[in-house]
Amino acid sequence: MQLFETSIAPERALLAGLDTGEYDAESSLDELEELASTAGALTVGKLIQPRERPDAALYFGKGKLEDIKSFCKDEEIDLIICDGELTPTQLRNLEKETDTRVIDRTTLILDIFAARARSGEGKLQVELAQLRYALPRLTGKGTELSRLGGGIGTRGPGETKLETDRRHIRKRLKTLESELAALQKRRDRARARRAKDGVQTVVIVGYTNAGKSTLLNALTQAGVLAEDKLFATLDPTSRALTLPDARRVMLVDTVGLIRRLPHQLVEAFKSTLEEAASATLILNVCDASDADCAEHIKVTLDLLEDLECGDIPVLTVMNKCDLVPEIYDLPGVGKSVMISALTGRGLDNLLEEIAKMLPPTRRQAQLLFPYKAGSQAAELRRDSAVLKEEYRPDGIFLDVITSIKLLDKYKEYMLD
Repeated sequence: MQLFETSIAPERALLAGLDTGEYDAESSLDELEELASTAGALTVGKLIQPRERPDAALYFGKGKLEDIKSFCKDEEIDLIICDGELTPTQLRNLEKETDTRVIDRTTLILDIFAARARSGEGKLQVELAQLRYALPRLTGKGTELSRLGGGIGTRGPGETKLETDRRHIRKRLKTLESELAALQKRRDRARARRAKDGVQTVVIVGYTNAGKSTLLNALTQAGVLAEDKLFATLDPTSRALTLPDARRVMLVDTVGLIRRLPHQLVEAFKSTLEEAASATLILNVCDASDADCAEHIKVTLDLLEDLECGDIPVLTVMNKCDLVPEIYDLPGVGKSVMISALTGRGLDNLLEEIAKMLPPTRRQAQLLFPYKAGSQAAELRRDSAVLKEEYRPDGIFLDVITSIKLLDKYKEYMLD
């Protein structure tokens, strides 16, 4: 018996984009290469064509399209990834001209999201985004794929495969939207319950691969997946966090952002992203070692503005400072803290800043309980940070940091 080992070679991809002057095309193409690598493709070449606007039929100019055709043939390219959103006509014409499979930036991101989603809600959100994007891009072969009847009165073109696919997608879209609406109500109830119980929420937002999951693990030992890849985690994770003043808050991690994030994903993940809209404090985590960190911060702030989070305080967290030779400040980012979630550097300072920026729900006070109120002193001790405790002739002295509500309960024992 002979055993053979089989291996699947990665798809050989050509990355192509237009430089219309709207954004840094080279930087965007570098990011597209990271996305392609995350999806499992091997980038063989990159190409940029300066144009005022995309060609309506072919996206690229005819001359550049000839270069793409010849490169695909010489390098045995399996896949062309365009750094933009293609119309159905452009997609169909490019595949016909190059005889190579073509996808755009949005399709690539949706594919990565589909591979990374783990929770039931995450999978529903990704499927919804994919179907919304695919519906106007369905192509069929007309009567070649007709479903024909088998008797009198059923002959003719009937319902084409294209029409059937569209009908199934619309039906599935309604089902997904209904299921996500039910999940949204459940998430809204959870937010309302936290607000009623006075739970303060700190939400982590930021560019993809900025180290948000690593920060969550470092602060709470959450044990969530943290990889040096784009969109390593999609599903929101919540953990309790104890601050230096003994306050316990809810720390929530959210999906990472990216330049020109497809609006289908923003709409599908809106219920997840809206965690930021109900937050007490937002941590905008950025990779300090990235040359484009200023733009990454702006991308996050723009999305927060779209979610109407303008009244919520934002603390900018410059992560990966162990990779930066010297500490620096970026203009216009407001309050910021330098940390390294991987090494633990600056985390104590971060926790102190979080405690300072959160609305006061706790304060330090000194109380003297008579010995007959020992059970009340024990209750206060259990739910407070005790700085000092003494047994005096006239009772139990406690110097504590505790909730304002608890102090109101025992205000008769408070010392001036």
